Amino acid sequence: QNGVMSGLMQMLLLKVSAHITEQLGMAPGGEFREAFKEASKVPFCKFHLGDRPIPVTFKRAIAALSFWQKVKLAWGLCFLSDPISKDDVEKCKQKDLLEQMMAEMIGEFPDLHRTIVSERDIYLTYMLKQAAKQIELPRASENEPRKYIPAVVVGVVGMGHVPGIEKNWNSDLNIQEIMSVPPPSVSSKIFKFVIKATFLGLLGYGCYRIGHRTVQFVLSMPATQPYLQRLTEVSQQ
Repeated sequence: QNGVMSGLMQMLLLKVSAHITEQLGMAPGGEFREAFKEASKVPFCKFHLGDRPIPVTFKRAIAALSFWQKVKLAWGLCFLSDPISKDDVEKCKQKDLLEQMMAEMIGEFPDLHRTIVSERDIYLTYMLKQAAKQIELPRASENEPRKYIPAVVVGVVGMGHVPGIEKNWNSDLNIQEIMSVPPPSVSSKIFKFVIKATFLGLLGYGCYRIGHRTVQFVLSMPATQPYLQRLTEVSQQ
């Protein structure tokens, strides 16, 4: 639905999620599910999903990577098997270690960090600021002065996004640019063509092999021998 590359990337990330779930006994994103439960207990609380849509993030991330970077990333995700413990997760909550991990990601995949982390920092900040605007109270008449009350907002975000949100909070933000999906590159078109051609080729070969064996099996059945003999006699006449 969202394209071949985006579909493959989502499959790989689901594999990573399954690996983390198996190692820790709990699925990633539990803090967001817990936030939803708590919000439902608060009267008049509005729950808002404030992250950028996943298809936009995936398509921008894939478009930012070169062909070999895509292969390297896919290879790393396919063979992810490092053990993860709850102690490792607790260590990631330390600011110094978290910054070190982010720096490693920037060094290895700078364009991926920009699209998956930095751009989403901007988007999350924009959505939080929109939610934090003062609420105008209803007026009895047009002549009555406007009155506002502050909005109470609880933002639940990943720890890696907190520094970026703090950095962008006092800036004038425009999210139009980071919402556009760039056209696919030449390498992406070639890769997509190769994937489709390989799939169709294997499908056609499979159909040929199945059909060939089915015909051989039917012709070898005793019930078909008299019909084959008659056809032979007719063709000879």
